[in-house]
Amino acid sequence: MRLLRYEDGGRAAVGVLLGDAVVPVAALGFPDDPAALIAPGMAAKVSAAAAASSDRRPLAGLKLLMPVARPGKVVCIGLNYALHAKEGGNPIPDYPAVFLRVQSSLVGPGEPMLRPAAVSTKLDYEAELAIVIGSTARCVAEADALTHVGAYSLFNDGSVRDYQRKSTQWTMGKNFDATGAFGPVLVTPDELPPGAAPLRITSRVDGQTVQDSTTGDMIFPVARCISILSEVMTLEPGDVIATGTPSGVGYARKPPLFLAPGMVVEVEVEGIGVLRNTVADDPAFAK
Repeated sequence: MRLLRYEDGGRAAVGVLLGDAVVPVAALGFPDDPAALIAPGMAAKVSAAAAASSDRRPLAGLKLLMPVARPGKVVCIGLNYALHAKEGGNPIPDYPAVFLRVQSSLVGPGEPMLRPAAVSTKLDYEAELAIVIGSTARCVAEADALTHVGAYSLFNDGSVRDYQRKSTQWTMGKNFDATGAFGPVLVTPDELPPGAAPLRITSRVDGQTVQDSTTGDMIFPVARCISILSEVMTLEPGDVIATGTPSGVGYARKPPLFLAPGMVVEVEVEGIGVLRNTVADDPAFAK
């Protein structure tokens, strides 16, 4: 099943994506709540109801929104691809680098990622596979971890690189308003290989491929990430885990490639789709 959130008459709605059409879940008697729709056992019910419905609207022209409006947690895994660790001069970790993103740091598909140009012009892109939790997970064994995946999506972990390195903690460089992106679709695990691997993961800047790898190259695969995180924190339905980026990021290129206004950034994962965003300067700094 593929789910989208979109704007409908000034309000947010959720729909099942069938080809180039969207079936509103409210018309099927289901709640406009993605976390409820990706709970265990729900995908088959919602998919069957959508397939039988004649209430369809064209995908073209819909304003798409972040697939989960306000995740309780957005947990990010750093240095999770070996070549990305190496390109930054970092050793291959034996335990993941983990940091959090706040909700205001993210935008949905089609929205501009904002460069804080008055204080930094080093906004970088990071193509990532996102996990959306479907059922509560605490102290989960790796062998059982995939049963807690509700869906997969796409993530651009936009990073303000000089602020990321101002201290030993990455929080500031990862949390400027509207620097990251999430969406547009939630794809339930039944449509993908176990652990969403191996799937090709790429990013493009103005049509040029700058990252090209496979999720099979993760140092800490999906199940391992969930197990490690659930040892520390309770993962709840709707929580998002961004699983790290492959090599090819802008700061490591020669010369460096940082995002500037007017650029178009695309993140693509095989079998999931494309997350597309433009880049603009943050107007807050013009006040």
